[in-house]
Amino acid sequence: MEKEELAGILRERYEKAKRNEASMAVHLFGIEYAREIQEGRYPVSELVELAGIGKGYAAEVSKGMKLAPHVKITEE
Repeated sequence: MEKEELAGILRERYEKAKRNEASMAVHLFGIEYAREIQEGRYPVSELVELAGIGKGYAAEVSKGMKLAPHVKITEE
C-alpha cells in the first residue's frame, strides 16, 4: 500500500472519530496497518503530516503499532 493511501485512511479515521475518541481511532489505525507501515518503511511522522492531522498523533500511531502484535481486532 502506498503512503498516500495510508495517510488518506488515517485522515478518514481521525475525521470520523467521535468527540474525544480521536486518539483511540489513531491507535486502532496503528494496530490495523502496522504491517503495511513497517513493510513500506514509511516514517510515521510523514504519514501523519500527509494526513493533515496534528504532529502529536505520530506518537499515537506508534503506540498502536507497538500494540499490534498483542491485539486482535474484532468487529462489534
